[in-house]
Amino acid sequence: MTKNDALDPKGLIYEAFRIDGITTEQCRSIFLDWALSLPEGINSKDAIEQLLQAYQGDHPAHPMTEVLQAGLADTARPKRRGGWRGRAR
Repeated sequence: MTKNDALDPKGLIYEAFRIDGITTEQCRSIFLDWALSLPEGINSKDAIEQLLQAYQGDHPAHPMTEVLQAGLADTARPKRRGGWRGRAR
């Protein structure tokens, strides 16, 4: 991966892996910014998988690796839609 590539146009993930002492909370914030700035048409699950392939080998214990893994797990979880909550019966 390089800075400003198609999966990381702002270089956020790239830079996060280079920050000494970065915390998991800071990585979560960076991840959210990254996710919100993904170009339209890019599948977030595929992008996360590719980012993990690129960075996980060299940074297995990095907080951003942990956040990316959590993000990948969250994309696999089905989301609840609609329902009865808040509606009159």
